[in-house]
Amino acid sequence: MSVFRPGLFAGKVAIVTGGATGIGRAISEELLSLGCRVVIASRKKERLEEAVKEMDPSGKSLEAIQCNIRREDEVQNLFTKTLSRFGHLDFLVNNGGGQFPSPLADVTLKGWEAVIQTNLTGTFLMCREAYRTWFQENGGNIVNIIADMYRGFPMMAHTGAARAGVENLTRSLAIEWAASGVRVNAVCPGSSIYSKTARENYGENDVFETVRPFVPAKRLGTPQEVSSAVCFLLSPGAAFISGATLRVDAGGSLYSNLMWNIPEHDRIPPYEWKYKPPQEGENEGDSGKPKSKL
Repeated sequence: MSVFRPGLFAGKVAIVTGGATGIGRAISEELLSLGCRVVIASRKKERLEEAVKEMDPSGKSLEAIQCNIRREDEVQNLFTKTLSRFGHLDFLVNNGGGQFPSPLADVTLKGWEAVIQTNLTGTFLMCREAYRTWFQENGGNIVNIIADMYRGFPMMAHTGAARAGVENLTRSLAIEWAASGVRVNAVCPGSSIYSKTARENYGENDVFETVRPFVPAKRLGTPQEVSSAVCFLLSPGAAFISGATLRVDAGGSLYSNLMWNIPEHDRIPPYEWKYKPPQEGENEGDSGKPKSKL
């Protein structure tokens, strides 16, 4: 169950890129459970259709729109269809992205440009279109999902460079668009956030077992722990927060055992909850009622 109160986002509309799998799916599910109507976007049509069937069989609160965020025309189409369907827009969560592990010396120009265009240019296009079509006149809230690149990103230098650019873009837009009532923040999941999608992307490389000993919590993180951070930044409780980056890594980006060794422990339990699609006749936001309120 979400820790946030039922109906927190009732009447709100959100776009979540990459919202069909992994962290993006957890974000979409939590928004839905809190009464938000959600548009999920991805390049893969089949994945979107499957997600809708599982997350909102009624189709009342969830819309799936195929979109390659690297293409300006497809981004424009995404916002046109969203506003046509729901009439307004409140939240944009830029979660869509992509990369592949490789030493930088082996990365081709084509591979470099693909990662930069997806993670940096795609985020730029999404933010700009949200502002031009709705946020400039009506205000809004943007959360950009980045990555832990604070000590460099060996084997992922291309996405490290792109995500660092997104973090700076977040800070710049928080100032440029403040007078329009737009807040822009970033959430940085650590490399220790485990999801089936992420595991499949890494192939035979068991990245998660490699990084787990360097997590102060001595466990892997859950997609729901990233989702709760996103929902907080979208909530009224974060009304005075803009241009910030919230790291969701249990302190992993700070930890080095050269001076201080953290022994194995289980004192920081995970935040996880099971999403239940709303049933026929159930009010929006009623599923997944939390035990505590924000």
